[in-house]
Amino acid sequence: MSQISVRPEIRRLDAYSPGLSIEEIRQKYGLSQVIKMASNENPLGASPLAREAMRRHAPFAFRYPQSGNPRLVRALADLHNVHPGRVAVGNGSDELIDLLIRLLVEPGRHNIICFEPCFSLYPIQAGINGARIRRCPLDTGRNDFSFNFDALLGLADGDTRLVFLTTPDNPSGHCPAREAVEKLSERLAEIAPRCLLIVDEAYIDFADDEAASSLLASRILPENAVFLRTFSKSYGLAGLRLGYGVLPPAIAEYYRRARLPFSVNILAEEAGLAALADTAFRGATFATVREGRQILTHGLSGLRCKVWPSSANFLLFRLPPASGISAGACFEALLEKGIIIRPLTSYNLPDHLRVSVGTPRENAAFLTAMRDILNRQRP
Repeated sequence: MSQISVRPEIRRLDAYSPGLSIEEIRQKYGLSQVIKMASNENPLGASPLAREAMRRHAPFAFRYPQSGNPRLVRALADLHNVHPGRVAVGNGSDELIDLLIRLLVEPGRHNIICFEPCFSLYPIQAGINGARIRRCPLDTGRNDFSFNFDALLGLADGDTRLVFLTTPDNPSGHCPAREAVEKLSERLAEIAPRCLLIVDEAYIDFADDEAASSLLASRILPENAVFLRTFSKSYGLAGLRLGYGVLPPAIAEYYRRARLPFSVNILAEEAGLAALADTAFRGATFATVREGRQILTHGLSGLRCKVWPSSANFLLFRLPPASGISAGACFEALLEKGIIIRPLTSYNLPDHLRVSVGTPRENAAFLTAMRDILNRQRP
């Protein structure tokens, strides 16, 4: 028998649970068409300019990208009006999350704080890297999934190195005011002066007023704050794995030293540059998502579902108790109809579901299916 020993942190690990793919549902149920509204992807697909950029640069896929992706870094610095030395790019914002933990947290000594529930990658990567994890429950007393920043700060001490905050939050879509996040960074600096506040803004540009919700969009950059963004959502490049962060300069320098070389491939970089220039596509994306968000909210509410307000490109909802159907049964019934949404058992919310905003046709198909499922359960 092999004597290879796996670290105890890995043996205890629950792996990240992604949304189901179109192909596996197509094969399982023998369906010709499947609608995926589970992973918060762009309902319009990828930017046309990005697709053209990939086509033009495909012959150069045998080349390594330029070290450090300087053209993309400069473009992002211009976008946010910051010095390029603050910008770090990665293989999705997931790479930045993982590497920031490894840069700043000493295993077994330092702790990381996040809300519960939250994006599951924070506690997963914290556990992999041997960090102590402290979770602050979201404010479910008022049933609004709001952030209790006082309780969050109550978990911080001199050994806290990272605090994760997703805004808008996943899976609720809750988005705190910009001033509240700024105050959080100020208070955190007093309690834990060696700690970074990681503000994950993957969905912030879907908010009705981005500047009112984002410190980064307002050009307010606290010294103890990191801002993460992604090309996976509004830019429509989830499959290329491209993300970035605006970091304090010293932290950005250490990130560049520790980052794996060439983790952003040449096609992802070219597609990212083209997507930044495709303002027409992003405008259409925002219009589609904001209109679809309203339609889905109205439609689900009309079916007597509880729907939480969202500033993201998805909605959290709960079925009416009188329906007699569980969230899990509804999820399976939708799969049989060729519609994939997100069950939230991995977020410890077994009675809730999350649906991504789709195209008008997809939204209509989802609401029709929900109406059929809920009406079918009535006595």
